[in-house]
Amino acid sequence: MSQDKLSEFVKAQATELGVPGVAVGVLLDGQEIHVSHGVTSLSNPLPVDEKTLFPLASVSKTFTATALMRLVAEGKVDLDAPVRRYVPELKLADEQAAAQITVLNLLNHTAGLDWNLIDDGEGDRSLAGLVAKLPELPLIAPPGARASYSQAGYNLAGRIIEKVTGLPFEQAMASLVLEPVGLSDTVYGLAEVMVRKFAVGYNRGDDGELRAARPWGAFKEGARGDNPGGGLASSASDLLRWARFQLGDGESVLRTAELHRMREQTVELRASTLGDGFGICWFLRDLDGLHSIGHGGSGNGQFAELLIVPERNFAVVSLANVGPDGYPFNQSVVRWALEHYLGVVEKAVEPIPYDEAQAQQVVGRYEIDAMNLDLATDGTRLTLAVGIKPEIREASDEEMPPDYPAAAIGFLPDGDEYIVTEGGLEGQRGYFSRDDNGTVTGVDLAGRLFNRVAQAS
Repeated sequence: MSQDKLSEFVKAQATELGVPGVAVGVLLDGQEIHVSHGVTSLSNPLPVDEKTLFPLASVSKTFTATALMRLVAEGKVDLDAPVRRYVPELKLADEQAAAQITVLNLLNHTAGLDWNLIDDGEGDRSLAGLVAKLPELPLIAPPGARASYSQAGYNLAGRIIEKVTGLPFEQAMASLVLEPVGLSDTVYGLAEVMVRKFAVGYNRGDDGELRAARPWGAFKEGARGDNPGGGLASSASDLLRWARFQLGDGESVLRTAELHRMREQTVELRASTLGDGFGICWFLRDLDGLHSIGHGGSGNGQFAELLIVPERNFAVVSLANVGPDGYPFNQSVVRWALEHYLGVVEKAVEPIPYDEAQAQQVVGRYEIDAMNLDLATDGTRLTLAVGIKPEIREASDEEMPPDYPAAAIGFLPDGDEYIVTEGGLEGQRGYFSRDDNGTVTGVDLAGRLFNRVAQAS
């Protein structure tokens, strides 16, 4: 494997995009290469290396799902059982949904739960406290009706782990997965992060200047309710060890049959950059005939990406400490590694020419619990802007990631599918949902359903 060429590419991309620090790892046929560039902090610089910790954000979900699969293998959890078998106190806005949601619905994002509850820093911020607040969370669909990516669903899955094991979630994860796999630098909580080398996150302001992101990643003091869905920090080295485990090196922890079960499609995804479908947690993608599993994550000023191609015993990890440019950096690294190590070149997706009548059908505001998505047209192009709701930003005592300003999108030949063609979300694909009358009622972005609240007049 060529390390020099990868190093040249990583350095050039990080420099072009202005990413302060990156760590990249590649696994091919049992051999690893690691490439790092930049520094952990602009104020107190240390060189980034393969042991530097970055927040994993939603890549954490792959660990939570694997721990639950171990409990399934041990006969302690049934994927098809209702969640209430293990969390009998579960209540939701709809009683029928609360009774019907299964463990598998949580793991493949088909529970019908909205994205997440906002951590307001008040009350019980444990997993038990989060479950007690779930009646406040909107439901977007009946259980099993459709996929929509939900942080709350995975946090609820973490509560199942607590209830079944009788341990705090973090201790249960250490016992079930982290310690047996040998992931000594994959940790929950700032207290564990701060005794290791870690990368400070940065956000680029409107003036182009980088500012240190606070809080670090998504780590908030005293908040444990989001740990199952996004609370891990790890290194490129540990993530390649995790990839080895997922490829079958962990028979003593989880049988190969269970690992393979996680890669089997459980629900199809439409027009998603994330993949063609969900397995158990994993996004599944067809790469020119090769099957891949993967997951990404985004935190405050931080982006993480993990892609595994089991048929070729291949994995690539990319970690970057800036928002929003960490996302295109990681995507470019994955594309480069696939092309140069596996000979896989992803085909470009081209939008159709702008059509005013088509654009007018979708313009307006869409929302999830914490974010607004606005589609607008000036008569020549259609744009998408997405960001945290102003009232939530104003009410928070903590800094939040910057919004994504209006960027051009284009429709794809399907008609209701689209692709973002510029900006920090460039390359993201999604689609519009319609009711029985043909009226657009929602838009999917990054696997999340944003429901329409207003149509532009």
